[in-house]
Amino acid sequence: MTDNIANLIKELSEVYDPESNNTYISLYLNKKDKKFLEKRIKVCKTVLKGEELNNFIETIDEIKTNVLNKNFGPTIAVFASYKHDFMKYISLSIELENILVVDSSPYIRPLARIHDEYESFTLVLVSSNYAKIFSISLGKVEGTKKLSADIMNKHKKGGWSQARFNRLRKGAIHAFLSEVAEELTKRADDRIIIAGPGVTKHNFVEMLPKNLKEKIIDVIDIDINDENKLLKQSVSLVSEKEQEKSHGAVQILKEEIMRDGMAVYGINETSKAVINGQIELLLIQKDIKIKGWICEHCQIVEEGNKKTCPYCGGKTSEVDVLEEILEFAERTDAKVEFTDDEELKKLGYIAGILRFK
Repeated sequence: MTDNIANLIKELSEVYDPESNNTYISLYLNKKDKKFLEKRIKVCKTVLKGEELNNFIETIDEIKTNVLNKNFGPTIAVFASYKHDFMKYISLSIELENILVVDSSPYIRPLARIHDEYESFTLVLVSSNYAKIFSISLGKVEGTKKLSADIMNKHKKGGWSQARFNRLRKGAIHAFLSEVAEELTKRADDRIIIAGPGVTKHNFVEMLPKNLKEKIIDVIDIDINDENKLLKQSVSLVSEKEQEKSHGAVQILKEEIMRDGMAVYGINETSKAVINGQIELLLIQKDIKIKGWICEHCQIVEEGNKKTCPYCGGKTSEVDVLEEILEFAERTDAKVEFTDDEELKKLGYIAGILRFK
């Protein structure tokens, strides 16, 4: 699922209409709220005029006909324009705030944020004769793979027969764990959690190739039958790791700033760097919008309000500057990290760690 979201974000970031401010509809619709959409449609109709109004009406009709009549998860995200014969949508397994935005380009920040905050991971529950591999995306199980083996019970008789029996049993367990490791190789995400009772899970970890070991973020001791408890614990653990990563990125940013190193901050510096493709990691303050403008001709983004571009004299569009900088970051394959760290607020709500200066 998150791979699909990443690909969609990348595609949407490259879409815009330089001729109109009100071409693309971005709709994030929570299944539980049936009144929101009609209220927003009514308001938008009172504001839009002429071709923009006609495009809005036709686009909404296509969304209702081709998307909203389908089965979808707690939230559906739709990006569409009748004028450009454009329609993309994705069903999401988590609830998002209802949003309907009409703009010159798709509104991608909610998608980018959940892609950052809900990282996919692989969970392996393993014992000496049973394993279950969970693929987890957006905090939900997207797929599972069960494996089991008929392993001989422990032998209690003494002598040579016991030693031989134990060797056979260890060999059977090793063969089974090798099978699980092979299956994990096919399915592993960038983060892996290993869980199970006793020492088997540790033996399993030792068998894994180096590239998989490096992806393991924790090893959990738990009964083989406690699946529900394990799923909740693992989702919580990955969320904590994401918060640690976000905090760590801000600390790296501060260190770079202190030594006048590979960092920029504030809207003007960050927008220039991201347009030039210099930013490796973009940090954005959560839940903040900043009014500004963009010149589609020379691709300048600045805070404030200007009707014409001071650099080329062209017409400007009113935008949320943080959204525009995010779109540039996605186009240039920068990583994106959302944070509520107070330090970023003091630096102007947005910053970047550079690839080059």
